[in-house]
Amino acid sequence: MPQASPDHGKVEHRNQVFEERVATRIWGEVPCQDNPYIATKVLCHGYDLLELMNKRSFVDVFYLLFRGELPGAEQAQLLEQLMIGLINPGPRHPAVRAAMNAGVGKTNPVHILPIALGIFGGVQRGAGAIEQTMRYLRKSVRTSPADAAAELIKAGETHLSQDNLTALILPSAPGFGRVYGSPDTLMATVASQLLVLPASGPCLHWAHDWLDILADEGIGWLSVGLAAAVFCDLGFQPRYGSVLFQLLAAPGLAAHGLELANKPITAMPFVKDENYVIEP
Repeated sequence: MPQASPDHGKVEHRNQVFEERVATRIWGEVPCQDNPYIATKVLCHGYDLLELMNKRSFVDVFYLLFRGELPGAEQAQLLEQLMIGLINPGPRHPAVRAAMNAGVGKTNPVHILPIALGIFGGVQRGAGAIEQTMRYLRKSVRTSPADAAAELIKAGETHLSQDNLTALILPSAPGFGRVYGSPDTLMATVASQLLVLPASGPCLHWAHDWLDILADEGIGWLSVGLAAAVFCDLGFQPRYGSVLFQLLAAPGLAAHGLELANKPITAMPFVKDENYVIEP
């Protein structure tokens, strides 16, 4: 006996008009005369790619690609130093461990970076926290650092949880806090170097003053917060922040994974047999 078709309800039209073709302001192409699918010249936001290759740095073109305009020398300096400072999250970061495990496990190298970036997209010291942190800074920079710090302390955000006595990420601004029991001293040093650059702006300086007040609470810079402050000062929109942060960390993630790709699986620690408990 034939079954009745499921009732999916009334089918309605979208009543939406879609574009006939994809449009972009980022990339322009001048097609070949005999093949319109092949470009003889390309423009990035109006700038000839070959001229950019001859006259501009990678950092300049990176900025241009996402901002739609070339940076000044001071802006390029700030971005370049941030890119160097955050080029590698370090072997303790879970995303780097993921890259290492993928590499030593003989995963196809083409998959190492996507695996690591998936972990790096989390909200704990990862790209998933960038947008919220950028929005917090853009809003808070209009208030005094002292008032903002007092509000966080009053709300109890600086108190450690009994479930985790070593790490604390501020719920309102997840780019700041402490890990492994204390603030990240390296990020504080990197921040100090960036603060003296001419292009360092209001968000970077506001966060520095704010963290000075929160120092007694054990709250300091994390890489997420530092990147968020610089992205704000360079004019990037919060929605762009997470992807930019992933791009900055990608070289380090890939390098660690590839370093172990040709090593035996014994190059990584593993739980010893005596630490297993097999229950019947």
